[in-house]
Amino acid sequence: MGGVFGVASKGDCSLDLFFGVDYHSHLGTRRGGLAVFQENKFQRVIHNIQNSPFRTKFENDMHDMHGPIGIGCISDYEPQPLLARSHLGRFALTTVGLVSNKEEIVNELLDNGKAFLEMSGGEINQTELILAMINTQKTILEGIQYVQQKVKGSITLLVATPEGIYGARDRLGRTPLQIGKKDGAMCLSFESFAYINLGYKDEHELGPAEIVFVTPDSYKVLQQPQKEMKICTFLWIYYGYPTSCYEGVNVEAMRYNCGRFLARRDKDDNIKPDCAAGVPDSGTAHAIGYANEAGIPFTRPFIKYTPTWPRSFMPTSQDQRNLIAHMKLIPVQSLIKDRSILLIDDSIVRGTQLRETTDFLYQSGAKEVHVRPACPPIMFGCKYLNFSRSNSEMDLIARRVVRQFEGDDVSPETLAKYCDPNTPEYEKLQKEICSQLHFTTLRYHRLDDMLNSTGLDHSMLCTYCWNGKE
Repeated sequence: MGGVFGVASKGDCSLDLFFGVDYHSHLGTRRGGLAVFQENKFQRVIHNIQNSPFRTKFENDMHDMHGPIGIGCISDYEPQPLLARSHLGRFALTTVGLVSNKEEIVNELLDNGKAFLEMSGGEINQTELILAMINTQKTILEGIQYVQQKVKGSITLLVATPEGIYGARDRLGRTPLQIGKKDGAMCLSFESFAYINLGYKDEHELGPAEIVFVTPDSYKVLQQPQKEMKICTFLWIYYGYPTSCYEGVNVEAMRYNCGRFLARRDKDDNIKPDCAAGVPDSGTAHAIGYANEAGIPFTRPFIKYTPTWPRSFMPTSQDQRNLIAHMKLIPVQSLIKDRSILLIDDSIVRGTQLRETTDFLYQSGAKEVHVRPACPPIMFGCKYLNFSRSNSEMDLIARRVVRQFEGDDVSPETLAKYCDPNTPEYEKLQKEICSQLHFTTLRYHRLDDMLNSTGLDHSMLCTYCWNGKE
């Protein structure tokens, strides 16, 4: 996914920038970067954070990076921020999102004489592409508007200049961007909680396609937000930190609501587990909501060991990820033996890790394991964000089972039946996944219940990965 943070200050911004970016570490695991304007130029540092936290990689750099304007990011892919000196002046750029029509735009720019540096593997840095697009226009504002017009997918960005920071939320608001304010400084942040402990107060949440310019004293809206929105629902289900709010809806509270809806559905079937538990950490709040609604204890039958395994996506190999996911969870035998456990995870993607977790509970003496994912079956790879959980559709267990039933050539009409919780096809899918993953019972969160858990109008929420609707 990735996250961005920026500070415009009357004094030195470096500490606020350092901690603000660090608070986005849950959104990415590969690279972090900072850029600060000092002594009439931008200074930048980028580090690989795959095997150590952002804080330990960057704390020594902060002794040398001081200035009033700065931006930074956590990124799962390309190195950034990038620095530019062009007819638009000096500026630094950082982005979050996905350009799904990247090749089309690259070829168009190449035809006009633009050249790109290739990263290892032959890929073009996506942020460099956005920088090149901005530079085709007469002003930075026009460049950002051009990006919003041309990009399919989503791009939320920060552009730091010597005078202040441009902030732009992507055209359909798939990812958030918020402004915080305190005496002598203002900040822009993907996550709303990232600036609270730094003394900032909520000032303004950008709407879809809104563009602002932020200085230490104020912000100015350069482009009004549009009405249509498709914010990523997975921000609440999985990616967002519990203390964050998007569109006024807190992540932790939404997850409690998900658990409540799941428990209400189970009351109809007389499911009576001894306790509710969440796969740590993203399943925990969902399980608390379930336990509160069902009137059963919330327990922690296994504890995540984080002192030496703090990062969940560190290895590139799926086998290594599965091993580390298993190594992290330490069982509490007295809370497992002879118990019927209702287990909630944020989602079922490939299914491998959750099957191993369930087998792990059985081996520790569990009598039953009833699984309740906090979202519907994932059927489509995300084409709007760098969403590592669902990029390859044939890796998704739901799609593998559909192919098992229907063959390789599945029509959209047939696939739609497997997405609809009111059809026999959906029930057949759910039963087969339950069998393959060794669960006692399985009930996915219904799409309508999940969307109702946010309290927002359903039209504002992106549901593409569950039903393929744009």
